[in-house]
Amino acid sequence: MQKLQRITYFLFFISLAVCVLYFAREFLIPLALSGVLATLFIGFCNRLEKKGINRGLSSLLAVLLFLGVIALAVFLLTWKLNDFTENLEGMEEQIVGLLDSMKSWINEKIGVSAERQDEMIKQTESTNGEGGNMLFNFASGTVNVLVKTVLVVVYMYLFLYFRSRIKKFILMMVPQNDDMKAERVIEKSAKVSQQYLSGLSKMILLLWVMYGIGFSIVGVENAIFFAVLCGLLEIVPFVGNITGTSITVLAVVAQGGSSNQIIGVLGIYLCIQFIQTYLIEPLVVGDEVNINPLFTIVILVAGELIWGIPGMILAIPLLGIVKIICDSVPQLRPYGYLIGSDKKRKTSLIDKVKQFFKKK
Repeated sequence: MQKLQRITYFLFFISLAVCVLYFAREFLIPLALSGVLATLFIGFCNRLEKKGINRGLSSLLAVLLFLGVIALAVFLLTWKLNDFTENLEGMEEQIVGLLDSMKSWINEKIGVSAERQDEMIKQTESTNGEGGNMLFNFASGTVNVLVKTVLVVVYMYLFLYFRSRIKKFILMMVPQNDDMKAERVIEKSAKVSQQYLSGLSKMILLLWVMYGIGFSIVGVENAIFFAVLCGLLEIVPFVGNITGTSITVLAVVAQGGSSNQIIGVLGIYLCIQFIQTYLIEPLVVGDEVNINPLFTIVILVAGELIWGIPGMILAIPLLGIVKIICDSVPQLRPYGYLIGSDKKRKTSLIDKVKQFFKKK
């Protein structure tokens, strides 16, 4: 009976948590994103403060460093974007040709005439609203993104500045005999976010280099633009790398690229995925976020449904923190076990080389 009661309470808590996360997403997304990002710069701030720099200045320098990295990514994208837009006319002609070929194929195989297809497209466009509404939605969406970006930056600074007070507040909430245990949980939680985000940042930089070299060898136009795009989309696990490569393949087709180029792009994608899985991820990301594949996919889908793209980005580090809390509370350990994985740290190619030389 008690077990049934616990399950009922747990399901009620999950339902309540989902409702709160969904309806309060406008408030919670910037807060959660800034909190996770702040953990990435705790070590940086601690090193500056040990050198005599006060907390306010160290927090400000951390935020400026973060903004500098974002500015670098935007610069790399816009640097080649001008060249990309110059080729849009030619690409437009290629796309129109592809659409005409597709219409002919649909007419031959399905029996829907090109005129009927055009009518269906026009009906879809009319149901989506007028051009003025689309312009208004775009403008309001841009303003919304800018406001949230400012909020993230402000929250991030305040989290870094008041991190000791927040930590002390959490310790004050637990019984005195559990202080050490709670402190270890806080440190592990921060370490999960730091390991995941710092490893992800390093991996994106390496992917920029590898995709840039690979796409240049194959002869993709604006190779640097697509390399940066593919690397940045890696922020969204599983979906990002496939999306980036698909966009690159479509661009190559639109540019009139040969079948060899398309095969080359796909070959580069598979090669880089192999290097990323067996060399880069074990080396720079690690397995600090010890979650099994089932719940990795479940949390990504749930994150997208509740918070959209930010939910997919934050899902894995937040679930990693939840797992640490579950592992530290005896009543919640079954849930931590369910989320976690028995698999030990992956052996990377570097580790195998080290082991080979140790045997020698």
